[in-house]
Amino acid sequence: MRIDAEVYGGKCACGGEHHMATRLCVIEEDALASFETYMTQAGVRGKRCAVYDTHTYQAKNLCRPAAEQEIILAPEGLHANEVSTAEVLAKLEPDVEVLIAVGGGTIHDIVRYCAKNRDLLFISVPTAASCDGFCSTVAAMTWEGYKNTMNCVAPELVVADLSVIKEAPLYLTNSGVGDIIGKYVALADWRIAHEVTGETVCERIYSIMKDATDCVWENALGALEGKVEAYEAVTYGLLMSGLAMQMMGSSRPASGGEHHISHLIETEPVALGVHSNALHGEKVGVGTILASAEYHRLAERKTVEVLPYSPIDQEWLREFFGEELYPVAKRENAKECLASVTPEAIEAAWDEIREIITHIPAPQEIEQLLVSLGAKHTLKDIGVEDEKQALILDASPLIRNRLTLMRMRRMIRR
Repeated sequence: MRIDAEVYGGKCACGGEHHMATRLCVIEEDALASFETYMTQAGVRGKRCAVYDTHTYQAKNLCRPAAEQEIILAPEGLHANEVSTAEVLAKLEPDVEVLIAVGGGTIHDIVRYCAKNRDLLFISVPTAASCDGFCSTVAAMTWEGYKNTMNCVAPELVVADLSVIKEAPLYLTNSGVGDIIGKYVALADWRIAHEVTGETVCERIYSIMKDATDCVWENALGALEGKVEAYEAVTYGLLMSGLAMQMMGSSRPASGGEHHISHLIETEPVALGVHSNALHGEKVGVGTILASAEYHRLAERKTVEVLPYSPIDQEWLREFFGEELYPVAKRENAKECLASVTPEAIEAAWDEIREIITHIPAPQEIEQLLVSLGAKHTLKDIGVEDEKQALILDASPLIRNRLTLMRMRRMIRR
């Protein structure tokens, strides 16, 4: 399967113009055997450096792309942060022109950041269908201890070799499934923000993201039987999700209340007192169940009482995040998006909000899919105590200054 990504660029009916960096995505068995052909077709030239961790360097069936330099990172404690990016940048030979990420989401985020930093071309070689960030323009980075979505660069080319991807441990594919089913909540949040504030929704991007999510939802279970077609469908959905973010120029179509739950847990605020070793997509899957349950609970109300906006209590914010994280949390929420929302706007849009929520699968349906896959589906599964749930729902919107229904809950009388 080939995706000619360039066709998604240009002027759009939404009134905007979508700029695409990615030229070609290839999803095939033994795709890496033709890596040079695809590089030529994408018009990519120059001295190369390929970045791996020791696990992905030894991945089964991996035909390593030719590169003049290779950087192999230790996987223990590896995170997309200022430490790992500094290590890659320090080792990078000065005349390298092309950076190749070979691995999962963490390797990709590290490499895309370094490509942005050095103004290099970026090539994506995913070794597992573990996340939707392979061809995104943004990277989920932990910077100064705080989870941030940072603008980076998208790949010129994505070569997804199904011979490698299907051999990856199933929990990695489950993480990818969890990452993308969260789009049902993210898309709902986008629509809800449009109804309340008039935020622009590009129908083309919305449809691409919805179709990508549906593709994964409908085909994920085939991975249990090792069906190549299932891995192809999941990989396709993940790449299309990334292309939709690239069209948008942000993660808005792909990250809402469900992702903010994951990011909050990953940030580890002092007062929350949690630490989770679960993969990002695993946490998003659990976050999607929690967000779906809360959104559907709110939608049961035919009317709501909405209170006037109240600024975030800075002393509470300091105590919650702790002295180290507080300055970043304060900056993120300095011009809070909720401040421009009126009670009348939420109340007037409530019927439409309830209708939008009906398009989010019920929490029981999401849980059933994850259970069938053998995936993590509860807070306990990701190492978080159940009694933290209420605090997570309340605090998670503060991790990103983006208007979601979860953030609007602060104005809705409980």
